[in-house]
Amino acid sequence: MKVVIFAGPTLSGVDRQRELEALYLPPAAQGDLYRAALDKPVAIGLIDGYFERVPSVSHKEILWAMTQGVHVFGAASMGALRAAELAAFGMEGVGDIYEAFASGALEDDDEVAVVHAGAEEGYRPLSEAMVNIRATLQAAERAGVLGQETIHTLEQLAKGLFHADRSWPALLKRGQEAGLDAAGLEACRRFVAGNRVDQKRLDGLRLLHTLRAKLEAGLPPKQTRYPFSRTDSWEHIRQKAEAPRPPRAEG
Repeated sequence: MKVVIFAGPTLSGVDRQRELEALYLPPAAQGDLYRAALDKPVAIGLIDGYFERVPSVSHKEILWAMTQGVHVFGAASMGALRAAELAAFGMEGVGDIYEAFASGALEDDDEVAVVHAGAEEGYRPLSEAMVNIRATLQAAERAGVLGQETIHTLEQLAKGLFHADRSWPALLKRGQEAGLDAAGLEACRRFVAGNRVDQKRLDGLRLLHTLRAKLEAGLPPKQTRYPFSRTDSWEHIRQKAEAPRPPRAEG
């Protein structure tokens, strides 16, 4: 096993093996990255991870994986968040979303959060990420479709929606209720229908392409310079991750 990628809604519908030959696993929860690192892959790419229903990927398991010589890359969603938080320790971030978190332009987890369908539906997204709304509105401004004032209002309205409720229909309805110009909202609707920017997917693909290029060039084991502290919280995460998991019901 050379590379492990944790991906779900960000790359839903993508022919992932065509982009990068790897072992693709579902969105990561706490302990999943540790378990993947036990097999000593050359690299792990963290794209999607769980935020609410189960504990999220911990910083400690990423730090531990890198001390084992495993390169850890992050992009697009949970991966962008963790990469920005651990860049100083050597986690490698990729893409515009990572850059925005690393620079402090973005700070909130809800910027990348979405709800999605299950594995049987390919983790299809059921809401729109705030970062995608921002990127699409900025593209509409560059195209001359919307003015800065309208874009600012729509961004504020989108940010006010709970992340699970964010969608273009919901946002345009909020815009109508807020008294935005009907012609402008219709122009926005038409623009989104043909030019929606999926920044999360773009960044996820960029991670795959970055890894492919690095593997082709030759990727030596990761070198780290920090001491890894085996704290009580780390031992709890490790023991829980190594415990046998109950079989999942089939049906």
